[in-house]
Order: sequence, then C-alpha cells, then structure tokens
Amino acid sequence: MKLIDLAAVYRARRSIAGRVTRTPLIPAFSLSDEHTEVRLKLETTQPTGAFKLRGAVNALANLSDEQLARGVVCASTGNHGRALAWGASQLGARATICMSSLVPQNKVEAIRALGADVRIHGRSQDEAQQLVDKLVAEQGMNEIPPFDHADVIAGQGTIGLEILEDWPEVDTLIIGLSGGGLLSGIALAAKAIKPDIRIIGVSPRRGAAMAASLEAGKPVEVEELETLADSLGGGIGLDNRYTYEHVRSLMDAYVLLEEREIAASMRHLYRYEQLVAEGASTLGAALLLEPERRQQMNEQLGSKIAIIVSGRNVDMDAFTAVIDGTHGAWRADNP
Repeated sequence: MKLIDLAAVYRARRSIAGRVTRTPLIPAFSLSDEHTEVRLKLETTQPTGAFKLRGAVNALANLSDEQLARGVVCASTGNHGRALAWGASQLGARATICMSSLVPQNKVEAIRALGADVRIHGRSQDEAQQLVDKLVAEQGMNEIPPFDHADVIAGQGTIGLEILEDWPEVDTLIIGLSGGGLLSGIALAAKAIKPDIRIIGVSPRRGAAMAASLEAGKPVEVEELETLADSLGGGIGLDNRYTYEHVRSLMDAYVLLEEREIAASMRHLYRYEQLVAEGASTLGAALLLEPERRQQMNEQLGSKIAIIVSGRNVDMDAFTAVIDGTHGAWRADNP
C-alpha cells in the first residue's frame, strides 16, 4: 500500500479551512523541567470537542452531491461519530452512527442532539461495523470510517502542519494510538517536513489492537475491553488498508499504559493545567508523569515535546470520580 503523501494533507487543510479550528499549542509547565520543554496541542477546543472533526470534514468535502444525498454512515466509539454528525448537519446530509454498547451514554446523547440516527449494535467496534456494512449494502449509504480512510488520515495530518509551523524546534510528538488515523496523519506530515522528528504512540494496555497487530506482524483481532481511554477502543480491521502500514513505518516507539496511570494523568491535567480531558487525551501526559519510564525513554523523548490532547468529551460523573479518587481505576488490583 502506497502511503498517503504530504500533498494530500495540504489539500485537506484547504478543504477544512473555515470549518475547523486551528487549535492552540500551549506550554505545559507542570510537565516541563530544566531539560525538557513540553507543549500541549489542544484539540479539545474543536467545535465538537475532539480532533476527529478534521478528518470527518475533509472526507465529507470530497463527496459529490449525489453521494451526500444517499447519506453517510460510520462505526464510532463516539468522537468520530459526533464529528461526522456535525459535518453532515452543516451540509444538510443524513448521518447514521453505529456504536457498541460500550460507548459512554454522554457521547451517544451528544450525537443524537446533532440530529444523527444513532444505532447501538453489539459490544465491540467490530460488531458495530457489521451494521455499517449492512446499511452500505442495502441502502447505498457512503461509509466514512473513523481512521482507515485516506481523506480522514489527511485531515488529521493537518495537526502536524500546525504544530511544526507554530514550533519548528519540536523534536518529539506523543500521540494517542488506537486505529491509527491520528498518528498516521500527523506522522506522515511531520516526518515529510522534518524527517528526524520522533513519533511515540501511547495506548491503554486494555484492548491495544494496534500494538497487538504490530507484535504479530499483521492486523489481528483483540477483545475490546472497558477502559478510561474509551476513545481508543476497538480493532484496526483485518482488511486494514492504510493505518497499519503508516504506523508500522512511521512510529518510532510505543508505550502501553495501565488504567491507574490514565486516571493519574487525567487528575494531573485537571489540577495543574486546568484541563477537562478524556482519558484517551491524557496518555501522553501519563507517559511523562512516571519518572522511571521518563528516564528510560530520555533519548527517545528529546527535549522539545508536543503532546496532542485529543478530546474533552468525557462523562462528567466518571471524570469527577477520577478526580476525587473513587473511580475503580484507582484500585491497586485494577488490571
């Protein structure tokens, strides 16, 4: 599979201009020290609260009027569905979002509020995808998947352009990794512009499908498990066309994180950086908060690190439990 190129990312930037926010890159003093400067790329400030808007809007922009008239559909763990629903509503198109029963209710309701038809099917992303396939076959709807799609990847890559324009000296990017659309897009853009930049992927240990696939040397299925980083749940697809190869070729290292570490990073960003962020958004901070791991990865991390804080759409009851220490993730016996 030929990798998507930098030109596609620049085309995506033109397509999403005026519809998607150019997000701030701010200093994170609580994560920095005398040897390391850390900045946070706040995709939490997007209209739908997460980076997914970039890819969804770019993909919609590349559909014809006839395709839009047939409607769009996707399987989603929440944020992509919300982005697609918002983008479709701007264009007057019908959107159907298929999700598993593991998706938090706040994300389901937010998508319904945008006028999309929400279908709950099964207990995994793969099972939700089965319903998508049926709707495409029977109703001719156009599927815009959450990560393994050229236009979606190119849209996410615009984050990489913005970071390097705002901070040319950056030497390390830490990026949440699940299906790989975010990491694929950012990495291809960043490495095309600055080949020696380091790309580090971070995933929850629970249900880390891309990590398991890389270890196996091919896309594999994994059991989808509940995690604080629910946006990073789901498989990568056994017929993966783009993201597996992008991640395999462009990522320099990856780290798997425990639930307790994710909880600690959510609390840290709230207390010290005044950010409300999903668990999936905080994995980069989690990597830096563990002194022993940070020391071990010192050479890989570099001295100027950008972390993508990818979404704010967290269930606030769960968030409050994380902050006050009553969430199950804090228990020592939590896997």
